[in-house]
Amino acid sequence: MLKQIFIDHPLVYYFSIVGLAFFLVRFSIPSIIHAANKHQLFDALDLHRKEHRKNISRLGGIGLFCGFTITVLLFATTVSYQQANFLITSCIILFALGIKDDIYGVSPKTKLGLQIVVAIILVGLGDFRLTSLYGVFNVWEVHSFVGGVFSIALIIFINNAFNLIDGVDGLAATVGAIVCLCFGVFFALSREVPYAFIAFSMFGAVMGFLVFNYPPAKIFMGDTGSLIIGLVAVVLAIKFIEINKVGVNPHPYFYSAPAIAVSVLIVPVFDSLRIFFIRLLNKKSPFRGDRNHIHHRLLRLGLNAKQIMLVTAIFNIGMIIFTVMLQNLGNFVLIFLQIGICVALNVVFTYVKGKRKTSDYTLKDVFIKDTLRLS
Repeated sequence: MLKQIFIDHPLVYYFSIVGLAFFLVRFSIPSIIHAANKHQLFDALDLHRKEHRKNISRLGGIGLFCGFTITVLLFATTVSYQQANFLITSCIILFALGIKDDIYGVSPKTKLGLQIVVAIILVGLGDFRLTSLYGVFNVWEVHSFVGGVFSIALIIFINNAFNLIDGVDGLAATVGAIVCLCFGVFFALSREVPYAFIAFSMFGAVMGFLVFNYPPAKIFMGDTGSLIIGLVAVVLAIKFIEINKVGVNPHPYFYSAPAIAVSVLIVPVFDSLRIFFIRLLNKKSPFRGDRNHIHHRLLRLGLNAKQIMLVTAIFNIGMIIFTVMLQNLGNFVLIFLQIGICVALNVVFTYVKGKRKTSDYTLKDVFIKDTLRLS
């Protein structure tokens, strides 16, 4: 009977998913905070990239994982979607990795190795792969092996990109909520219930966590949370692109799906690409942490955590609306415009920051001092 109600009333179904995930996380986090306080399981205060100044647990990802997983398992009978098994399996592996890292630490090689295993499971067994570049750089169909390798690399990249933006109270959770809500709505409009189901499950879980992560944060998601959010986000992005592939779906609900997916993920994607590019230009390891991420730079401009959340959310939503409205322009043009907008905003932020530091700062210094760092 309940299943029939969900079939007849999709909105009731989606709100039920969001509500269950939200309350599971909302009411589990206080117990996690209590256990962390009792056993002194806190974030290290001496890490040079952290902004907080008091003991706060990094185990919020436990509640987020449990809320998401329980919701998916309880509602699994309402959709016929076997691929969810591979997603849940991958989340369990990353959950174990994240817990170990948040409590004791994990070597970069071990972390990368397990992320590769997870990506291979998703691509090789779950068939979460891209089969085309959809006209980006005028490339269309690709060999299945090449597409598989590219998909594995993409999963690992987005997975780590979410981890890298988790540096300010509420930021990663806010971006994760926007990503999952947007993909959930997109899939619901396209009547792709299984993927909307996954997206809304994660959205509800993230919103339940954000109650305690909103500045000033009472708990952090740690690697456990950021890795799982990143994994679900990239899986949703890949399926969104494939479902709206021209030639496979005769009447796709969305055109320029790759560009729309990029706009949804624009915050972690651009931040990571910018950081890696600058580190490589300066002959440094792209995997070495620093304080040059977007949120660090906004902090140096004088913004607090709440303002950074707001600015980032407005930018993310604005880019999504911009791309969806202009989706008929095609992937190449839209992605080029997205990169151009991001680069222009980055130049403006860098210039304003430099001008505040010294009145002699010029636009040329944006590239010489703050990008190439030749002086």
